[in-house]
Amino acid sequence: MRHLTEIRWHGRGGQGAKTAALLLADVAFGIGKHVQGFPEYGPERMGAPITAYDRISDSEIRVHSNIYEPDFVAVVDDTLLHSVDVTAGLRKEGAVLINTEMKKEEILPLLKGYEGAVYIIDARKVCMETLGKYFPNMPMLAALVRISKVMERDVFFREMETSLRHKFARKPEVFEGNMQALYKAFEAVELVSRPTGRVSSMPSKDIEYRYTASLQSGQLAHAAGMHV
Repeated sequence: MRHLTEIRWHGRGGQGAKTAALLLADVAFGIGKHVQGFPEYGPERMGAPITAYDRISDSEIRVHSNIYEPDFVAVVDDTLLHSVDVTAGLRKEGAVLINTEMKKEEILPLLKGYEGAVYIIDARKVCMETLGKYFPNMPMLAALVRISKVMERDVFFREMETSLRHKFARKPEVFEGNMQALYKAFEAVELVSRPTGRVSSMPSKDIEYRYTASLQSGQLAHAAGMHV
């Protein structure tokens, strides 16, 4: 049985793809996993294509290269589909997750015949409904955890809260909005192409997250503070 999960992120500078990869590694480490989270080496410019990686395993990770045959790919910006082969090396048993407002008929021809599962999420819609501003990395992170199953749902939210409270202790004012974004994104993922070619969708239920405990200093930071 393969206990190593490899993930590749594609985004543009300023969208937070690198930060999402590092946060995923952070929360996985928090539950006892062996992890790697790192960007591809090179200069990063606002709007320029960037790549980041995660490895998550139950045992020691001995490889330290970039990831060439990922189990999952997350595409934070769908304009990259026209210029980057985002499914290069992607395992058929895995999946690609795309942040997009496009329909499946527009998306599938851009994936160079990829035969695995294809998921989409409208991260902009999630952000505007919960945060009022567009920061796609947090919705994409939640959606990726949903489809990859690298950890249980409740564990993910618990560890995200703990991690982000610590990292952004001085920005507690938008805790509730960020948690709403994470919960909503987790439920908003849509499966548009199965490996067999059948078209379906994941059950989608709009969850309203109500944070009932008193807000304390050191709670979740706004996604703007997490962009790189």
